[in-house]
Amino acid sequence: MIMLSSLNRLFVKLLLGFWLCSSLTIGFVGILPFLQKSHDQLPMDQGQKRLLKRTASHFIESPKLLENPKALKRLHRNRTPDGKPLRFFILNDQDVVINSQKVPRTFRQFLLLSEEFDAPMSHQFRDEMVFGPYTFISDNSEYRIYGRVADNHPRPWFFFFNDHKLLTVLIAMLLSGILCGLLAWYLGKPLRSLKLSANALAGGDLTSRVDEKTAGRRDEMGELALAFNSMAESIETMMHNQQRLMGDISHELRTPLTRLQLSLALARKKEQSTVEIERIGYEAEQLEALIAELLTLSRVTISNSENKVHLELAESLSQILDDAEFEAEQKQKKLLIDIPETISLDHYPKALSRAIENVLRNAIRYANCDISITAISQDQSVIITIKDDGPGIEEADLEEVFKPFYRPDSSRDRESGGWGLGLAITQAAIKLNNGSIKANNIKPNGLQVLIKLPEKAS
Repeated sequence: MIMLSSLNRLFVKLLLGFWLCSSLTIGFVGILPFLQKSHDQLPMDQGQKRLLKRTASHFIESPKLLENPKALKRLHRNRTPDGKPLRFFILNDQDVVINSQKVPRTFRQFLLLSEEFDAPMSHQFRDEMVFGPYTFISDNSEYRIYGRVADNHPRPWFFFFNDHKLLTVLIAMLLSGILCGLLAWYLGKPLRSLKLSANALAGGDLTSRVDEKTAGRRDEMGELALAFNSMAESIETMMHNQQRLMGDISHELRTPLTRLQLSLALARKKEQSTVEIERIGYEAEQLEALIAELLTLSRVTISNSENKVHLELAESLSQILDDAEFEAEQKQKKLLIDIPETISLDHYPKALSRAIENVLRNAIRYANCDISITAISQDQSVIITIKDDGPGIEEADLEEVFKPFYRPDSSRDRESGGWGLGLAITQAAIKLNNGSIKANNIKPNGLQVLIKLPEKAS
């Protein structure tokens, strides 16, 4: 068990992978010459020896033939029983070829190879075989005779690589690249899974986990995946507990608040109204509104009971768009609406309407004159754009405004009177619909909010 655990270590896998890859490549390239040598170089067989002996016997019986050019020339006109060209070369005691002025390169190479071989041998070149020597004495002089026959014996396919060194190197580099690439893919795949899960978790998807296949690995990658999933579980539980606590506290605050409002109503009924009582009543109303916002944020974030439907966007937003037009007219501002009735998507109508309403009312509140809301269908997504020509927001606050209770210190929010929950509710509602939201300033002045929603539920 300990041995298996050690072999599953990432370090061991990397070491063995690269070591085996390099060893196999170097070993294959290095062993080819030895394989070819053992295949091509063999001791001269008896048939070859008899052939050389029979040819040499003519010169032993008639030494003068060694001085006859015509007789020597005939040594190049022989053929084997199966019709293949057969040539003989005779060397004197000074290692000079006496029957040919032009010595083939392969024969010279054979002479060099035979010096390392203790006995007569044969060597298979690409298109011919050379064998010998057979030593004989003629007229008290020593001669050696060799044979050369055009013969191409079948050779193992891998000898091709030994004959083409450059191509062999290129193929070895390619194969090692493929092996290393497979190893890199094997190591990189779980890292990509971890990256996607981490990005999803950072983007607010608390349900994101590393897939089971990666978590089931028995190396450091698997341990890292399990640790990540454990961390994500803890974060999700902590966030849900925090959000639930906020909702529970809001519910609990409503009971004493209701009693306070009842007491204020009784005091007013008894004509005991004073400036102080009116102030308490105003603050109680503000507290009631704040609790309502907190409960809305809690419902959108963790306890949405609404069913998702496929509906036209214009139909879902019809009521809030009518209200927004009326509010804009009352403030002498112009609202442009461009939402085609052909655009439809899977969504939670109430949550999406609340999100759009919050952004749209903010735009109407801070616009100088013009507000617009448009929607387009693009790449299986619906993009909703809300613009106004107001003062905009500081660049550093564009991402922070979607956080609960965050109120930027800018002209746009200095006198808003809110608690910084409206855009937090909007972002929670957009995430509930698997969408995204971002804000950016437009020149020369104004703010643009982009909401991107998928047309189909994933």
